[in-house]
Amino acid sequence: MKKFDQINVIPFIDIMLVLLAIVLLTASFAHNGKIDVTLPSADNADPVETETLPKVITVNADSQYYLDDQALTLEALATAIQHWEKNQPILLKLDKNTPFENFVTLTERLKAYQLTNISVLTTTPQ
Repeated sequence: MKKFDQINVIPFIDIMLVLLAIVLLTASFAHNGKIDVTLPSADNADPVETETLPKVITVNADSQYYLDDQALTLEALATAIQHWEKNQPILLKLDKNTPFENFVTLTERLKAYQLTNISVLTTTPQ
């Protein structure tokens, strides 16, 4: 029998390169799942402080509604919010190019279910 004097690391390097490729591909696809929203800026914004985890309602520039990063129609969103507690903290994340009508429609739906703990996310001007 032949005795090996050194370890062959070529298979180990092959496996590591395949794992690196998988990690890089996965990382590039993870960014594509985010909702593209450009927040409006505000000079006198107050920080949001809540004890419970807020629900985030997002409306992008194409007037598409999202609840916690899940796409919904306005009717499906209305069905979801009717089961929330009255003091549920809600963050509205609207794109600055969203028509104002969408903001009014959304706040009317929230008001219809007596949800009043609402904050609008903005950025600070630079």
